[in-house]
Order: sequence, then C-alpha cells, then structure tokens
Amino acid sequence: MYNLPSYDNLNISALAGLFDSRTNSYKYLYFLSLLDIVKRNNFNSSLSIGFREIIVEMLANAWYPHNYFKLSFGKQDRIDKLLDSLILDITEPILKFTDTDKSLLRKTINQNNLTGIINYFKKNVPFRLLRPFLLEKLHNFEVNYEVVLRTPEIANQYFDVYKPLYRFNSNIYKDSDSIILHPEWIKYLKENYAIVRGWASWEWLNYMQQKNPSTPNVVNKLFMPQQRDSLPEQKKYWKTVLEYRDIECIYSKILLNKNEISLDHYLPWSFVAHNQLWNIIPTTQSVNSSKSNNLPARKYFHDFVELQHRALTVAYENISKNQWLKYTESFVFDLKVSQAEDLLNLEVLLKAYEITTIPLISLATLQGFTPNWVYA
Repeated sequence: MYNLPSYDNLNISALAGLFDSRTNSYKYLYFLSLLDIVKRNNFNSSLSIGFREIIVEMLANAWYPHNYFKLSFGKQDRIDKLLDSLILDITEPILKFTDTDKSLLRKTINQNNLTGIINYFKKNVPFRLLRPFLLEKLHNFEVNYEVVLRTPEIANQYFDVYKPLYRFNSNIYKDSDSIILHPEWIKYLKENYAIVRGWASWEWLNYMQQKNPSTPNVVNKLFMPQQRDSLPEQKKYWKTVLEYRDIECIYSKILLNKNEISLDHYLPWSFVAHNQLWNIIPTTQSVNSSKSNNLPARKYFHDFVELQHRALTVAYENISKNQWLKYTESFVFDLKVSQAEDLLNLEVLLKAYEITTIPLISLATLQGFTPNWVYA
C-alpha cells in the first residue's frame, strides 16, 4: 500500500525491510517510538537518544492498546507483562485523552525502576533492527547473539559507508546505551515524515490485526485516541425520543430527564472504539460512572433491546423519514438487518442484537473486561 520515497545514497529498501522478520511487537513499537522522539526534537540532525528514552516511549505507545483496549501483542510477546509490572499513576488527562503528546504517561512510566526492562530490550531490538542496513557485513553471523555483539562495532565503523539508520555510542555491546541517528536519515524523515509514519503504522496495524483477528475496530485502538466528543448527534436523537416518551434507565429504573441524561455505551467504548447509535442508550451520570468500562449483566440485555426498539419506533413516528434513515444507518449495517424498517420489528431486532452482541461480550470477557456488572 505504501511506497517509500527514494533518496540519493540512502538504502530505502533496507528501511522497507525493517519488519520482514518479526515474531513480536518490539520492532514496530521501537521504530514508531523513534519517529515520535525525532519529531518531538524537531528533527535535530545531531540527535542522540538514550535506550531509556526509547523504552519509555515504547511503553507509552503500548499502554493504550494493552491497558485501555486490552489488545493482545502475541503469545511470544512480553510487552504486556512488562507494562503490568509497572506502578503507574494514571491520571484523568491520560484516561480522557487530553495528554496529547503522552508527556504525563511518559513521566509516570519514567518514575519506575526500568533497569530490568531496558536490559531485556537491549538484548536484541536496537541491534537487530539495523541488520537490513548492514547485511554485507553481518550476513556471516548466523547466530543471533553474534549479530548483536558485532553490530555496534560494524555500525560505527561503516556509518558513512552504508549509512545505517543510526550508530551506537560505543563499539562494545555491553557499553552501548544510546544511539546517534545518521544526519541524512534525519533529513529524509523530516522531508517524508507523514509517508514513513503512515507506512510504519500500516505495518503495525497488519501485525496487530493478525494477533487480534476477532477484535472489532483494531485500527482505532493502536494509538492514543483523539479526545472523545460529547456525542451531540446521539444526544440529540435521545432527547428527541424523550420529548415523546417517558423512559426509565434500564439499570437503575430511574425516570430520565432529557436535559440531564448521560449517554452509556452498552458495550464499553474501550472495547468497540466507536460511537454508533445502536450501542448507546441514555442513563444518569452516576449510573454511567458506576458502570465505567464494565460489561453489563445478561439480565439487562432484553431491556436494552426493548429500549432501542422503543426509541426507533418513537423516532420513526415523529421525525422525517430521511432523518430517521440517517439515524438507523449504523443499525442496519452493524446489526446486519435487510432494511431499516425491519428494526421496527422487536423480534427481528432482538435476534439481530443476540447474533451481534452476545459473541462480542464473550470476546470482551476473554480480553479482560469485567463481566456481569450490576448496578447497586
């Protein structure tokens, strides 16, 4: 899908081959983190980056997919266990996606003792990533540890000949703890950042989709989401419904006031990563806060579908046909009903929701979302 731009005297095919040999997420996270750091430093041509800074960036980039969206990185991968071993003070700006440059997340990660994690990643990732650039000199070393041990010396010696992406601050493996990017690669990344970032993100998405084949909307779970909006269209829909029909919260049985409703994602937003109307119902702020990212107990399912059916019927009877069809687009597409009018049949709607949501609840439970939430 992506063709990386050519560039005089740089081995673009080596860059394109960075992810050809991989069994875990580390190369993707490492390279994407390098891009983040380089951009944040305004493509400084003399930039030196310590292993600790790279590791902190990697862990920050992995936090949302793992901790918030509960994606799998693969059976051989340890990034999830390394994240779980940290003591992190996750503040509201991080949870509400207002920590736009991940500075707070990086800070709280950096407060941990990362020596063991740094030593773990140092065994392979920074050195193996350079192999495509130095194949002529490294191809004789078949054993992985020999490649790793010799890479700093060879990268430094042939830095201006083969122009690898970076070199190390020492010729000796055990003394290497930072990298120095090649100034010509810095220039290349500055001129082609959007393309290179898009390519790396595409490769990362392909990998994560393979590791999470049944998970919905993986593409929106890889990076820190944009700040969640106030759902104006969804709120307008439910306020319109409440103008014509009294509605009780399905969890608390409290009669709802259209001017004080809070919108609940029946399947947690952090699992579905979308704001489709078929998954959203009104409740109170206190109930919504209590439910958080939990999965509702099965006893609420029938009331949930009946509420959706009641709202669809009220809207059908009281708003324009074109507006109603616009509201029902996601119902038809995601619930896989033949036509919008079928949504007015409670039996059809109930069956469609059973087919769609019950398997998703099972999958979300397997991924670590708390099931059987009941409002108390």
